[in-house]
Amino acid sequence: MSAVAVVGAGPVGLAAALAAHALGLDPVLLEARPRTAARPGSRAIFVHRATLDHLDRVSPGLGESVFAQGLVWRTKRTLWAGRQVHVRTYAPTAAVPFTSLPQTAVEDLLLRACDAAGIRSVWGDPVQEVHSTPAGVRLRTEGGAVHDAGHVIAADGARSRVRAQAGIALQGDTSTTEFVVLDVAADVRSDDAERVFHYRHPGAGGRNVLLVPFRGGWRVDVQCRAGDDARDLVARAPEWLPRVLPQAPDPRITWSSVYRFQQRVADRFTDAHRRVLLAGEAAHLLPPFGARGMNSGIGDAVAAARAVRAGSVDHYARSRRAAAEANVRAAGAALDHLLATGAGRRCLQWAAATASPVWPRAGHWLDTAPYGPRIRAVGY
Repeated sequence: MSAVAVVGAGPVGLAAALAAHALGLDPVLLEARPRTAARPGSRAIFVHRATLDHLDRVSPGLGESVFAQGLVWRTKRTLWAGRQVHVRTYAPTAAVPFTSLPQTAVEDLLLRACDAAGIRSVWGDPVQEVHSTPAGVRLRTEGGAVHDAGHVIAADGARSRVRAQAGIALQGDTSTTEFVVLDVAADVRSDDAERVFHYRHPGAGGRNVLLVPFRGGWRVDVQCRAGDDARDLVARAPEWLPRVLPQAPDPRITWSSVYRFQQRVADRFTDAHRRVLLAGEAAHLLPPFGARGMNSGIGDAVAAARAVRAGSVDHYARSRRAAAEANVRAAGAALDHLLATGAGRRCLQWAAATASPVWPRAGHWLDTAPYGPRIRAVGY
């Protein structure tokens, strides 16, 4: 019997396996996909400093390797209908709180660290049944294999089979407004990279647009308007993208997707026997705005391994659910600001944009509000 089985080999599951190994728990990693399966898109591209620190603790040097592969942008700029309302550039000597690179690159580095640590892994055999008892958990896969473990860390994503088998439900809301996200290939340099948010971009039909550089390209995030056909907007991207992203006049789109703001949290983060611990998207669904998903999930992963080692699963369930609820509230505040459905909110934004040339705090508010309030990293 393994002390802990980790289900799911995305960034959260890989981090959980590394954390468990660092604590001497001899984990086994179980992943439904074949190891060589293609992984589309850059997905999460923003790695917080707290996450880099977590990775360094579970595998010395790993956080620094992730940082070195990523891109650091030091200027953030916000415009209103094409007019600049805020800009800030951090000095090269300032402490860097993040790095920006595709999730696939993060996963590759995590997987290499797992391999180097000798962590056992089983690929291409989905978990089908989860039977939890006071003494441990038995997992049965689609191929008929049986894995017994003292605890299970479920990091198997938004459609978590483990969560469903444990009888745990997600609670919360999904927005009706759609967002289009595109990856555009480009050679972006740190010295001229900027994060740019446009309110009412004139080149995108007055839609809100977020541009974020990362190692290897640009993330373009467009907020659809009422009545938009999001997939038609994706299909017509070659027409409007050069107006939105002049840094890439002949854009090569490498990935596209349509998403809605998810604000959902599991009603419990552990099963009745305190043997199954949910982490990452198995435990909470958050929108890309604010870079909360992968970062909070890796925080879950490290805390879950510590809880198994310390026998403090109840504390894990309470503290990480509280962290997820705080992230959901922040995401809700961000969505309310982006939608600006009420006349009062729209007038407030317009007034801030008008006042920004003489009142910098107004421009700063317009710059930060689309991502929701900043949340202090929740420790364990």
